[in-house]
This record gives sequence, C-alpha cells and structure tokens, in this order.
Amino acid sequence: MASDVMVRAVAAPGADDLGAAVRGALDVFAAVESACTRFDPASPLMRANHGADRFCPVGPTCFEAVVEAHRAYSRTRGRFDPRVLADLVAMGYDRSLPFSGGGLTTPPAPSRRAPLPPWRPGFRGSSFAVRIGPHPVDLGGIGKGLAVRWASQALRRATADHLIEAGGDCYCAGSAPGGGPWQVAVEDPAGGADPLAVLGVRDRACATSSIRLRRWRAGQEEVHHLVDPRSGRPGGAGLASVTVVGPDPAEAEVWSKVLFLAGRRQIAALAQRKALAALWVEANGAIATSPALASYLVWGPR
Repeated sequence: MASDVMVRAVAAPGADDLGAAVRGALDVFAAVESACTRFDPASPLMRANHGADRFCPVGPTCFEAVVEAHRAYSRTRGRFDPRVLADLVAMGYDRSLPFSGGGLTTPPAPSRRAPLPPWRPGFRGSSFAVRIGPHPVDLGGIGKGLAVRWASQALRRATADHLIEAGGDCYCAGSAPGGGPWQVAVEDPAGGADPLAVLGVRDRACATSSIRLRRWRAGQEEVHHLVDPRSGRPGGAGLASVTVVGPDPAEAEVWSKVLFLAGRRQIAALAQRKALAALWVEANGAIATSPALASYLVWGPR
C-alpha cells in the first residue's frame, strides 16, 4: 500500500499474548495488499479487471473489497467511483512509487474524457466471484481503509484500547494510554514539521486525502492521483488536503476523497449537507473546518 503501518495497543489486565494479536492485525494488511493491489498483474483484483464482463473468482478479501467499493459508489451517487485505473495509468501512475512533487515526469496526460456509464458489477457470493465490467477499478484508497477496519476488528478481541494507522487512515479504539481520547495530528500538506491541528478521537476513524506525496509532472502539467471519475482528470481544484472523522475508516476514506474532489468552492456546502466532520487545507495554505468537527478539535483553527 506504499504506506507504513503503525499499531499501538494497550494491554488489558489478564489479557493473552498481545504481541500475537498485534501480529495478526498486521497480517490483515498483507492479505489486503496481496488481494487488492493493482501493481501485480497476477493479483485477484487484476485478474478480475482483465476479466471485464466475465465472472472471476477472487477470494473473500478482494470480493468483499469490491462489494464495499460498489456500496460506496451507490451511497455517494457515483461521487466515489473506483473505475479510474485506466486514467491513472494514462497519466503515468503505473508503478508503486511515493511520488513527491516533481520527482517524476511522464508523457503528457490525456484531456478530459466523457463520463463513465453507471457501474453495475456482478457478485456471486457462494464462489467469491465478481464481474467488474469494462472499466477496471483501483481499490487503493478504500482498500487501505478496509484494511484498517478489519485489522481493528481482529485486534479488539485482545484489547479494546488501540490505534491502527496506515498512510493517513487510522482507527482510534477506546482510550489512549493513561486514559482519554487518542490524539491525532493533522499533517501539513505543504510538508511543514508542525501539525496544523490536533484531534481528540475515541472509537472513531480519521482519514486524510492529500496530494502532498503522489503528484508528478505529466509533460508540462503537474498532476496527482486523486482523479475525478466524471472527467478522468485530477480533481480538487484549490485544495491540498481533506481530513474526515467518522465511525468507520473505509467510509471516512471515501468521504475524504469525495470532499476533496468537490474542490474549494463546493466543499463547505457538501460537508455541512452530509453532516461530515471535516478539516481541509486550501492550496494557498488557508485552513477551514465544518461545524461537525468542533467536538473533536483539541487545538487548531475554529
């Protein structure tokens, strides 16, 4: 997933081997990576992508990830649409690299394309088979959120108090060591050493969509990996990052991307309409929050 994974767990009195439980939680990430990566042509996801309109057995992990991606597509009325793999590849994002502003140059990106037709995948739960359809999917973002969710579910059998973080997505379960909520720093997308805000989070997820790392030059144009499914082009005009707090890490990941793609002019109205707890950083460095974030803000902009 091109991300470091961190687990912090508080041992419960009389608990069994916490180390084994943490190792089991970390194993979840390896399983999701193996099943859902787009960078291995032999992965279950890529086999399904190549199958297009044919049903392809993918195993339970990839099957559930595609099901969840379609649920998110339906829930957001297509604002979240993972069928952007071809667009990413066309822009040069065809390898697993932590691109860092200007460190990579690829051929010029294609111009805006026509909107995709409605996504109607097929699912056969008895055989864990999926039919993706003619437009291949990228499960990168939601896959990471699902891995955080499933790792937390595995770890909570050993301890109710833990934090799992992977590349900007985290779940904060129970209390931090010493009691009280877990404190989550919101990173400066400009690369500054100090956080822009600190959130107090308990039994909630926190996800950030940012263009700090995965951006590069396509010809003479600077592009990034957060693609608007309506156009096949990088979206989020005027924004540098969006952070969302919510009950589930995969759902928070989805909404952080949807809000980012709304762009600077529409993000506030959308966040308020959906009652989302969100903080966003504009391209000029200005910081704003939705009303629902106030209950989580330890310090930062108000």
